[in-house]
Amino acid sequence: MTKRNKKNRFNFLTKRFSKKMQQKLVMLFMAIILAFIVLIGRITYINASKGSRYTKIVLDQQEYDSRVIPYKRGDIVDRNGTKMAASERVYNVILDVAALKSDKDYEEPTIKVLGDVFGIKEEDVKKVIEEAPDSRYQILAKGVAYDKAQKFKEIEDDTENHPNVKGIWLEDDYKRHYPYDTLASDVIGFVSSEDQGAIGIESAYNDILSGTDGREYGYFDDASLAKRTVKPAKNGNTVVSTIDVTLQSIVEQCIREFNEEHAGEVRAGEPGSKNTAVIIMNPNTGEILTEASYPNFNLNSPRDLSGVYSKEQTAAMSDDEKLDAMNTLWRNFAVSDAYEPGSTVKPFTVAAGLESGALTGDESYVCNGFLHVGDWDISCHLKTGHGTQTIEQAVANSCNVALMQMAKSIGIENFVKYQHIFGFGEYTGIDLPGEAGTSSLVYTNENMGITDLAINSFGQGFNVTMTQMAAAFSSLVNGGLYYEPHVVKQIQDQSGSVVETKNPVLLRKTVSAETSTMVKQYMKAVMTSGTGKGAQVPGYDIGAKTGTAEKLPRNQGKYLLSFIGYAPQENPEVVVYVVIDEPNVERQDNSAYVLGLSQKIMSQVFPYLNITTTESGDTAPENTDPADTASQGTDYEAFDSEYEDTYTNQAGSYVDENYTPDLDDWAAGQPSE
Repeated sequence: MTKRNKKNRFNFLTKRFSKKMQQKLVMLFMAIILAFIVLIGRITYINASKGSRYTKIVLDQQEYDSRVIPYKRGDIVDRNGTKMAASERVYNVILDVAALKSDKDYEEPTIKVLGDVFGIKEEDVKKVIEEAPDSRYQILAKGVAYDKAQKFKEIEDDTENHPNVKGIWLEDDYKRHYPYDTLASDVIGFVSSEDQGAIGIESAYNDILSGTDGREYGYFDDASLAKRTVKPAKNGNTVVSTIDVTLQSIVEQCIREFNEEHAGEVRAGEPGSKNTAVIIMNPNTGEILTEASYPNFNLNSPRDLSGVYSKEQTAAMSDDEKLDAMNTLWRNFAVSDAYEPGSTVKPFTVAAGLESGALTGDESYVCNGFLHVGDWDISCHLKTGHGTQTIEQAVANSCNVALMQMAKSIGIENFVKYQHIFGFGEYTGIDLPGEAGTSSLVYTNENMGITDLAINSFGQGFNVTMTQMAAAFSSLVNGGLYYEPHVVKQIQDQSGSVVETKNPVLLRKTVSAETSTMVKQYMKAVMTSGTGKGAQVPGYDIGAKTGTAEKLPRNQGKYLLSFIGYAPQENPEVVVYVVIDEPNVERQDNSAYVLGLSQKIMSQVFPYLNITTTESGDTAPENTDPADTASQGTDYEAFDSEYEDTYTNQAGSYVDENYTPDLDDWAAGQPSE
């Protein structure tokens, strides 16, 4: 361009944009800049002060995606680490309907895979598609096992052969599993569909076993994922129980065999007993090594009644009847049921006498077959009488008359005092739900009379639970130390680190070491020359007491048989308590049944626990084979079994503060001289 042309162009621009116009343009430019500055400032202010509000408004217009990441419930393991309850990984089948409908070629192959792999019906899938065509989260199946999940994963990865399978994805979940089915069902418990503990340890330690769900969430617009955040789940802790799986299996096998042997023997269609239960406890810690009962139930299908009732019986039940049957089946007999203990209480009566100073241990008593107390003649189980009895002989032979005379010396006040010291009528504090044990199960100073005192001395007229008896008896043989019974010894986190240790809790002193030693001497005589001979195990120094308590209402022929023993005699290492409630046999008052079951259990349990043996390896007394004894029918006196049926008609189980025993009813039919 020539100089002349450049000059002409400059003159043109100068004429077109005058100085005044140039000033206006500058001002406009500055105004625009200022407006941008104000706008940026305003946006900054809004974002700082009201950003979350406007973000919510925006996000509400977008599609929200959220997925719960389930926690894993903590395991329940036995004292050796064997899993008794665990949560295994399963999967939920999720359908993204919107993705499936994004192309018409996706629907048929996707529905086919859902049917072939997961067994989901075509009509069910189409129904979901019709009802929620825009949904991105529809659960089609829950609890899918790992093998099916792997089969789908192979199809999902094989895009060459399955290019049109779209919209299916698997969500992680957990299912509670009990590897041993029925083992320790009352103790372990089970979980509801909401993963909440229903009974047993599952319930008592629910907060510890439970974790916290995590969450994966994000916001979607029409184009792509805007943001995704993952908050991981926190798994539950592991509960280490005091139960020994091997020991529990041994005991449950013995219980099952007994009940199968006598099933339907007298009461057709019923098991071998109304209840059979066993507690094995470490008397020096309060740890329960075994707590077993029968009938039991399958923890993996707790609502299945087929183990107790026939199909015909179940079909005939109403819904309420089925619910009642389930609650009965789930009830832990060892913790929740109270009963009159019978003669297993006699060592406690003796201990109360020794501790209170009413007895010295040198006393002897004369039994003529009954004792007149108040207005009543109260029989001994041996109606011909035991004659003269030392305290040791009275315990060994289970002489009611001698025990009633001891109770008279003790007096009502001291007798009631020691009932509470031993924990009868009190909560033991066991870490399981549903414990019975309030003071209404025993008498008080105010409502106990001399006849009540007499019958309480041999275990009638008041109630106990198995847990109360086992804990009290442990203190009686360990030198007088009452430990709180418990079924959990430790809490661990998911990595196995110890979070909490449940140390033995010493609650009180019940008797002196001297009294404990004397009472053990008397209970040893039970096994060597008394009513417990049929349960003797060769090679072990055992002390014990037996009981045969007639149930209310009297004169119905219903009995609760029991045996409670320990080994060895010096420094006991284990306590075994066996109860058979209403055995399904012709004569329920035959103690040979409980002796036989107890002997069978101890003969397997003691070697497993390495219980100290006797140096001489003494064998059981001759002619005391429990099976032989049981087969001898009604010749009961020949083998020294107890028959508390001779004090029938006594209706004095004080189970309600408003209920007073009817002693007139109790005395009906008793011999009077």
